Amino acid sequence: MIMNDFSEKPNKVKVCGMTREADIEHALNCGADYIGMILYPKSPRAISVSRAEELLQVIPEGKGVAVDVNTGTDDLMRYRDAGFGSFQIHVEFTIGFPSLAAWSGMVGREQLWLVPKIPPREEFPQVVLEFADSIMIDTYSTDAHGGTGEVGDWTQFNYWATLYNHKQWILAGGLNPENIRKAAENTEADVLDLSSGVESEPGIKDHAKISALFAALKGAA
Repeated sequence: MIMNDFSEKPNKVKVCGMTREADIEHALNCGADYIGMILYPKSPRAISVSRAEELLQVIPEGKGVAVDVNTGTDDLMRYRDAGFGSFQIHVEFTIGFPSLAAWSGMVGREQLWLVPKIPPREEFPQVVLEFADSIMIDTYSTDAHGGTGEVGDWTQFNYWATLYNHKQWILAGGLNPENIRKAAENTEADVLDLSSGVESEPGIKDHAKISALFAALKGAA
């Protein structure tokens, strides 16, 4: 079992799927390091770019994360100009080779978070390592890009995070107040990403769950 030393390497936390100012402010007050907003139209938590610009007004500079799938370069330019600090792009290689170089060139590899969609037992697509400093692994689903509420394969995550430990590794998939401490202690995650685990319904956060999550993570539950 891997035991992270929180005094030397505390896990950062991203709360994703935000749609309301009050939820963002509560998450930040509890200690959230990143706030994610989903711009992918097919997501039940999707918001418009104009709404995202409004929400960014209550988020400290650099903490807002734009989330999309196989983003077009024109859209990515809009997200960049809106004021996001990082750009989380889910990559599905089966629909054509994505614009990895273009994305990285537009926002910088330091700000690009790539989320390759990797079916079980498939090898890690090493090409993503060339263009981004942050890699997220979310639970695989044939018909969704995250947001399933299902826990993924932490053993596989740890293998990749150890093999390519020069990158920042982000764990997503089914994290909630009940398992967040275990995820922190038993994975090599630099960032823990969650959404449905602290919701009352898609896009509506439960403040009690957010508080409980950070208390659990700090060992104060």
